[in-house]
Amino acid sequence: MDVYTVYDSPLGELRLAGEESPGGFVLTGLSLPGQPSRPAARRDGPFTEAVGQLDAYFAGRLTRFDLPCAAHGTEFQQQVWRALDDIPYGTTTTYGELSRRLDVPRAEIRAVGAAVGANPLLLIHPCHRVIGADGSMRGYAGGVENKVRLLTHEGALQPMLG
Repeated sequence: MDVYTVYDSPLGELRLAGEESPGGFVLTGLSLPGQPSRPAARRDGPFTEAVGQLDAYFAGRLTRFDLPCAAHGTEFQQQVWRALDDIPYGTTTTYGELSRRLDVPRAEIRAVGAAVGANPLLLIHPCHRVIGADGSMRGYAGGVENKVRLLTHEGALQPMLG
């Protein structure tokens, strides 16, 4: 059974989605406001650990998530999403560097970018840490403004005077 809950974050309401597995529930999606989501029944209980880790992340006490996840994607997408987990908190990398780490030919960098963009577990697999070679904030499924906010929260970007 697919279930979800809503988490009030500094970015707005995050939707955590999951499904039942033999060992309990696994997280299959974490989306930001405005992103599409699959139909599911609302249930808060299965997400207690995820909510605790999100609380710790936004409080600056957690730099890496450790949750049971089962994101649905191709083998290539899964490989890219696992590589995102190796980008340290407070740092960024480029699509080109990520491609080099995965031994993806330069001509196929766009495939890496597409896989990053298809990441269903925003924050958990930190795709917000991937930027353009020129330092620009390339697209982010949760919105470029939220990407900047997350990178600033992590200390990878300096706060802007406003």
